[in-house]
Amino acid sequence: MTRLKALNKSTRNNIIVLGIILVIYVICRILMAAGAMSNLMQGLLVPLCYYSILAISLNLTVGILGELSLGHAGFMCIGAFMGAFFTKCTENSISNVFIRYGIAMLLGAVCAALFGGLIGVVVLRLRGDYLAIVTLAFGEIVKNIINALYVGIDNKGLHISLQDAAALKLAEGGEVIVNGAKGITGTSRDTTFTVAILMLILVYFIIVNLINSRSGRAIMAIRDNRIAAESVGIDITRFKLLAFTISAAMAGIAGVLYSHNISSLVATPKNFGYNMSIMILVFVVLGGVGNIRGSIVAAVILTLLPEYLRFLADYRMLIYAVVLIVMMIFNWNPACIAWRKNHPIKGVLQSVIKKKEGSASGKEGGKAS
Repeated sequence: MTRLKALNKSTRNNIIVLGIILVIYVICRILMAAGAMSNLMQGLLVPLCYYSILAISLNLTVGILGELSLGHAGFMCIGAFMGAFFTKCTENSISNVFIRYGIAMLLGAVCAALFGGLIGVVVLRLRGDYLAIVTLAFGEIVKNIINALYVGIDNKGLHISLQDAAALKLAEGGEVIVNGAKGITGTSRDTTFTVAILMLILVYFIIVNLINSRSGRAIMAIRDNRIAAESVGIDITRFKLLAFTISAAMAGIAGVLYSHNISSLVATPKNFGYNMSIMILVFVVLGGVGNIRGSIVAAVILTLLPEYLRFLADYRMLIYAVVLIVMMIFNWNPACIAWRKNHPIKGVLQSVIKKKEGSASGKEGGKAS
């Protein structure tokens, strides 16, 4: 405890967050082993992890860099399809699941980062609504290109077509991997809750360390005052591109987790379209722009809430909307912000503990008398 107090506030908070994640993981594993967790909750464990990764990675662009991006679903889509494509192509040649899955994860992150860098060079010269529109267009372009793409493999190598599967002209024994709007089917479901938790911790560790590094302080300086940052010698383009690329890479990791958690990967508007990007942005805004821990909490709550309100049928989305409004008010209303400052959680917990200790000592005194 004394060592924990000796650490700075940021490090201490990060250790606490990682500890909470590990405790939740252990509790979930115990409940699953005991058969006390519902099938619905077990099916949501992996989505909770990759939605949290998407939220904290977008927060790096929106909250830390201060740029509005609506193309995060596009980077997730790139990572998902590249990872699934590699897995399908190497199922027979790479028998070790851990090696194959690890390479697919790395490939998905690298490809998403590459596209993030290429797009970032162009779009990061824009600001505000213009940047949001261009990144939104990028996400839609990626989705539509994948829906029109046919890729097959045979003993002669890869075959690519934008017409149909027959135009691939595969040799005997060849296989269609990407089948246009039908996507990729039959991908092995290698993503487990343990892997998803480990990737969440890894992504959280990377982003938090970036924020607390010299590069992170330069990125936040650009967010706060671009002209002042440039006047002291900060390379605006370099650091903006760094944040955008890392954010895209983390979205690619979430995409690989997603693609290896389902049997059929399809680039539909629901999975990788505009609504997905908006939902990730909602996680960021409601969790607090620039608040990495808050993004995880918002992603978990807003993912669980609609599923556990399904018994209310048509009213569940109404309740979901009300909760969104309440969270928005609690996070951004000036009166609520002032109340949180005057009544921090730590102070409230200490007062509750003191009251319990006082009541306990009073009871002991009464017994002694």
